[in-house]
Amino acid sequence: MKVLALLKLSEAEQQYILSTHPAVDLVMAPGYFDGEIRDTWPAFCCDNYLAPNASGCGTQSERDALLADADVIFGGWPYPLDMRRRSPKLKWFHQQPAGASNLLKSDLWETDVIVTTSRGYGNTRAIAEFALAGLLHFAKSFYIATKDCARQNFNKSEYQPLLIEGKTLCVVGVGGIGLQLGRLAEKLGMRVVGTKRSKSGALPTGFSKIETPSGLLDLLAESHFVAICCQLTKETNQLINEDAFNAIKSGGVIVNIARGEIIDENAMVKALDCGHLRGAAIDCYVGEFENPPSPMLWNHPNVLITPHCSGKCDIDQRRHVEVFCENLKAFIAGKPMLNEIDWATGY
Repeated sequence: MKVLALLKLSEAEQQYILSTHPAVDLVMAPGYFDGEIRDTWPAFCCDNYLAPNASGCGTQSERDALLADADVIFGGWPYPLDMRRRSPKLKWFHQQPAGASNLLKSDLWETDVIVTTSRGYGNTRAIAEFALAGLLHFAKSFYIATKDCARQNFNKSEYQPLLIEGKTLCVVGVGGIGLQLGRLAEKLGMRVVGTKRSKSGALPTGFSKIETPSGLLDLLAESHFVAICCQLTKETNQLINEDAFNAIKSGGVIVNIARGEIIDENAMVKALDCGHLRGAAIDCYVGEFENPPSPMLWNHPNVLITPHCSGKCDIDQRRHVEVFCENLKAFIAGKPMLNEIDWATGY
């Protein structure tokens, strides 16, 4: 079985993959397709995600041969857009990132190829800490300090820190990251509620209430803080719209570490401008893989925007090779696989 890896793996990770089954033949090709990616992806995306001056390896025919011979592909971001067309033997593609929506541009979407993600196996703790820091940035009036530093003058009356103990946090999407965030927030004395596609089973640690997405507005009406941690799907596109912002308690704070398209940015700015929303800490924005943020976001004093870096950390806790190997065993045995994308739901 030919397994083609399009991302960089350590020697230990390669050996881990090879040890799953004697039939596995691992072919390493990290960076081989960078030139093609530069030709087919927006320049903004390539400048942010590819190594400087990366131009790929081998000839077109050599790269075609790598894809044509692959039974399984383990990929990262960004990726060749036409993998399905060029990989007639391909039966399964696993992507290292967690977001299924990353693959919407790919010709793998809604095909017969099994596609899985590393959802829940990334730096979930680091991302949860990042989200909490974004909430605290506005809760403790650090955004006022940023303005004061820029003008080199204090306006002490503008500092109105909030006590987060006893406040309610709504986690939209109680998955791997949302679970970690809920535990952290509960330890700080917050009441934590959240949404999940199914609320069957016991309440997760740290949460006092879980509702299905249909109950989101009711949860927002109880919430001082909101964290967007869900997948981007047809159902969640602009999920946090004007009605949602109006439902949040006055003076609330929102943080988004998922995908920009989940938030109606015009409605968010409207809520900020009228003072209903205290602040927005966003690690993503609409069209982030193709363009820089709009001036509407860059220039707003109550928006803290970062370049989708919440998963970066000095201690890498990603387990994408672990979930890939678990799925590789299942794939060979013909058993159900973890995090298989359901084309009907979009994740």
